[in-house]
Amino acid sequence: MNEMRDAFVKSLLELAKEDKRIFLLTADIGTFTFDIFRQTFPNRFINFGIAEQNMMGAAAGLALSGKIPFVYTIAPFVTMRCFEQIRVDVCYHNLNVKIVGVGTGLAYGSLGPTHQTVEDIAITRALPNMTVISPADPLEAKKVTRAAVLYSGPVYIRLGRSGEPVVYESDYEYQIGRAVSLREGKEATLIATGVMVYNTLKAAEILSKEEGIEVRVINMHTLKPLDQEVIEKASKQTRGIITVEEHSLIGGLGSAVGEIVSEKKNKIFFRRIGLNDAFCSSYGNYEELKEMYGLSVSALVNAVKNILNER
Repeated sequence: MNEMRDAFVKSLLELAKEDKRIFLLTADIGTFTFDIFRQTFPNRFINFGIAEQNMMGAAAGLALSGKIPFVYTIAPFVTMRCFEQIRVDVCYHNLNVKIVGVGTGLAYGSLGPTHQTVEDIAITRALPNMTVISPADPLEAKKVTRAAVLYSGPVYIRLGRSGEPVVYESDYEYQIGRAVSLREGKEATLIATGVMVYNTLKAAEILSKEEGIEVRVINMHTLKPLDQEVIEKASKQTRGIITVEEHSLIGGLGSAVGEIVSEKKNKIFFRRIGLNDAFCSSYGNYEELKEMYGLSVSALVNAVKNILNER
């Protein structure tokens, strides 16, 4: 399996060859590909060390100078440690800063709650001018990187770190703010984001093969601005909507979709699958943690069946 973070850095390297405005800022973290970027563009790579707040402030300054800074480090530190700088320096001035958080959700499971990131969607989508994107696989991460360069304004990109499985077997057209329908069905619509798209798609395939239950699967890669049109269509064309996310149930994908659903008059059921309002106190393998918190393929199959049986 490929990794989103490698796809991102390789894509950024190629884009930097085309656009001299692109800078890469890191906080004492990197991959082999970062070494290539630093060697290729020594004057456009800055390692700030463990100083994320300073890094974000510097990114704002670079953006004010007409540059396109990409700020990259572990997700909880690039969002929560320097939230004030993101809010005041970047978003308040609507600056062209691209924030990249690696290892979202439970990806850093072995390092515990300090490195797990299950609140980032909630806090970033609340910021005016901020665009929030969570790609599903390495190909989409590559497309998101290019789209972010072309997009003017603050962008937060959520990446995995553990060798994400392939969702897209072939090329496709990517557009910020436009969700992708991966599978059709009438019983319900499953809306997922980020690395949970793969598990959701596999769960849908099992439901079809073993239970004869046909569900629609939507990849909601852009969490802000949300694709309201695809939600409205799902509300009219299927019996209900179930959201799936590796994030707190408070303020994440489920909350965002629920806000839209609650304003419509369509009489459908709506349920959320995600992490409860508690710190993830367990340490362990990424796959084990997803199983523990009900986010594995088998857990999703059972959850969807139980929800549909309630109707």
